[in-house]
Amino acid sequence: MRFDLPSAARNPISLVGVAIATAASVVFLVLLALEMGGQLRNPYLGLLLFVAVPAVFLVGLLLIPIGAWRQRRRVAAGHGSADWPVIDLRLPRTRTVIVAVGVLTIVNVLIFSLAAYGAVHHMESAEFCGTTCHTTMEPEYAAYKVSAHARVSCVSCHVGPGAEALVQSKIAGTRQLWQVFTNNVPTPVPAPVHNMRAARETCATCHWPEKNHGDKLKQIREYADDETSSETVTTLQLHVGGGRADAGTGSGIHWHMSVDNRIEFIATDPQRQTIPWVKFTDRSGTVREYVVEGTTAAQLAAGERRAMDCLDCHNRPAHTFEPSAERAVDTAIAQGHIPRDLPFARREAVAALKTPYGSTDAAMRGIEAALREAYRDRPGEPATLARTIAGVQGLYSQNIFPAMKVGWGTYPNNIGHVASQGCFRCHDDNHKAPDGRTIAQDCQTCHEMP
Repeated sequence: MRFDLPSAARNPISLVGVAIATAASVVFLVLLALEMGGQLRNPYLGLLLFVAVPAVFLVGLLLIPIGAWRQRRRVAAGHGSADWPVIDLRLPRTRTVIVAVGVLTIVNVLIFSLAAYGAVHHMESAEFCGTTCHTTMEPEYAAYKVSAHARVSCVSCHVGPGAEALVQSKIAGTRQLWQVFTNNVPTPVPAPVHNMRAARETCATCHWPEKNHGDKLKQIREYADDETSSETVTTLQLHVGGGRADAGTGSGIHWHMSVDNRIEFIATDPQRQTIPWVKFTDRSGTVREYVVEGTTAAQLAAGERRAMDCLDCHNRPAHTFEPSAERAVDTAIAQGHIPRDLPFARREAVAALKTPYGSTDAAMRGIEAALREAYRDRPGEPATLARTIAGVQGLYSQNIFPAMKVGWGTYPNNIGHVASQGCFRCHDDNHKAPDGRTIAQDCQTCHEMP
């Protein structure tokens, strides 16, 4: 049985389209088989497999009817009006063409269905979010990979369920893609404070906000700039607490999220770091409002009013950066990533990190050169120096991103009150109620040193 292309399709444009579509379909099926078989592991494979190759395949398919349409116009221009084709199923060639078109249509639909499913699945992956716009998303992706939520997909927090949330996320993604294409990406990228889903839709799917955690011990290890990098350990007894309907108004830090308490506030800056007004409603319905002296009604009217939830304190749950070079080095020493064996290890590591560099590559070279120079005439094992260099370079690559202007303290973290305002946004003794009560800054409310 022989299959011939219809005369209208026997033209250069349609033939090129047939060749492109056939080649793209073969490439797609081969890559799909290799990817499903685990032979290919690359974060950019999804873009190639489910976006680039199907796009080429679609271009090939479109060229076929375009060429046929153009061929018919040329025939019509030279020989008058072309007659409508006669479909005679008694002819073997006609039946062959119909069967071939039907089979190819089914194959095309299957290929596009697989590609569409794969594209949606790939766009929900952390690799897509973190590597598609590599430079733009590098800071967030680097922090995400070492966070406590590294196994939680990006869309679980950034995209809500349902078609409406999906459409909104794609509209936002289109805007962001346009910013990349036009080289108009804001640096640093603003934290999506106003676009995050409510904590009850994200955090509360895994964490139980009503659970009473009681007290927890936390040790903070800090190191001096002396020759031995002397260690100081501060032990805090954190009153984490919690609250349930059957346990009164709750206690401790998580008192704020007790189901019987409702806290509202007005923030007058985009990152919610300035909060001049707080409203508290207890389980009995008693309301108390606290206002910072000097705050005007116009400022409050222009601010953002919001009911407090987990993300107002845990605002960097998956994208946490160290607030300073000192804190980063202290943490790395405490975790064993930077040894204390070299003299003045902490001091030299901090100095190497705080030196400004033009790029990450320059920083890697500069950090190594600075540390090798610092210990050129000092005793020490080469392996220890190599560990120190690798540890300091790792801290830089996880916290500093010159291309995006992300550095120490770029993104405030509201847990605590050392590196940024955090708790002191409200607990500052300046928020006063009409009866004279204030939102206290008593340290023992949240922690004490046992």
